[in-house]
Amino acid sequence: MKKSLRLTAAVALAATASLTLASCGFGGSGSDDSASGKTTIDLLVPSYSDATQGLWEDVITGFEAENTDIDVNLEVQSWDNLESVIATKIQGGEAPDIYNGGPFAGFAADELLYPAEEVVSADTFSDFQDSFIANAEVDGTAYALPLIASARALFVNNALLEQAGVAEAPKTWDELLDTATKISALGGGVAGYGMPLGSEEAQAEAAVWLWGGGGTFGDATEITVDDPANLPGAEQVKKMIDAGATQADPGSTDRSPLMDIFVQGKIGMQVGLPPTVGQIADGNPDLDYSIVPIPTQDGSPMTVGVMDQLMAFQNDDDKKEAITKFLDYYYTSDVYVPWVQAEGFLPVTKSGAEALSGEEALAPFLDVLPDAKFYPSTNPAWSATDGAFKALFGQLQTKPAQDVLTEIQAQADAG
Repeated sequence: MKKSLRLTAAVALAATASLTLASCGFGGSGSDDSASGKTTIDLLVPSYSDATQGLWEDVITGFEAENTDIDVNLEVQSWDNLESVIATKIQGGEAPDIYNGGPFAGFAADELLYPAEEVVSADTFSDFQDSFIANAEVDGTAYALPLIASARALFVNNALLEQAGVAEAPKTWDELLDTATKISALGGGVAGYGMPLGSEEAQAEAAVWLWGGGGTFGDATEITVDDPANLPGAEQVKKMIDAGATQADPGSTDRSPLMDIFVQGKIGMQVGLPPTVGQIADGNPDLDYSIVPIPTQDGSPMTVGVMDQLMAFQNDDDKKEAITKFLDYYYTSDVYVPWVQAEGFLPVTKSGAEALSGEEALAPFLDVLPDAKFYPSTNPAWSATDGAFKALFGQLQTKPAQDVLTEIQAQADAG
């Protein structure tokens, strides 16, 4: 039975921005191939790396070999386009059957998603780490399945610190500002701190600073971007920029290309993710670097935790069994662990964590994960907030900090 899809307020903002985007539709409601006797499920995912599409194709090939009555139609989008694409698909009645994304509470609020326990077996559901499942709940019910987890840490170019006369990596904002300013003064196109405030992932860099000063984005019931506790972090961002401690034009710089510059040895310090380790191994294996906790205002431990999810849209109840088979297959340890390992993220299953417990490269991130703070992704307004950060946070380069926070709050409130 088909379920009518209403355009949720949580994606309305993205939909407005995507009116000129041609729908890359799967054909949603028409994907069940009755003529062939097969069921087709549509899978929309973002690209985490150059390997992402091939990794999913390998999963699909293995699954279809074991389930000859099911076809999986894969679509891979960039993170820059993903939210616009999903909004356009929902608006056109072509939502994917399975979607890999971030914010999901708005979809759940509009009753577009299956409860997670309805689309995986009890064994699969019980294998998820409890804290990750809790982060996927709305009013006590999980509407998304944890996919990958990640934590942030500070990547430090040891050689540049030494050239700048700095003995050890900074632990506080004052130390970070001093160290980054000295590194930038080396010249030769070197930047002290890589600060990506562009649209790719401005919300993450914002969290590094706002949370590092004791602030918060809010919780499941309230978004609090303009809370006074967030002002110290926003003002510290301006202080870093004004002191010349960052790369040029941080307001329009995205994380991925900036991290490439760090890998090349031209940035002293930048917050990175577990996959950054693999990027360095591939792009500049001789780079002398270390990974340390992110500096905060007073040196207290803090990291930005990120958990992306898989969710299943209630397009057609006749597909529910096929969706469950695919998700159960994907989360088996011998399928899921190699996928996570190849992308360089942290596993969200107990069996996955056990399998990767000996991975030395993941140790610095696993160490800081207990101090992780998460986006308020179960708040239906988070999707609009996330978009507001991406659109507006980079304006700190030219506007007063309080004005930027106020504008982000207003856009978040407007939905």
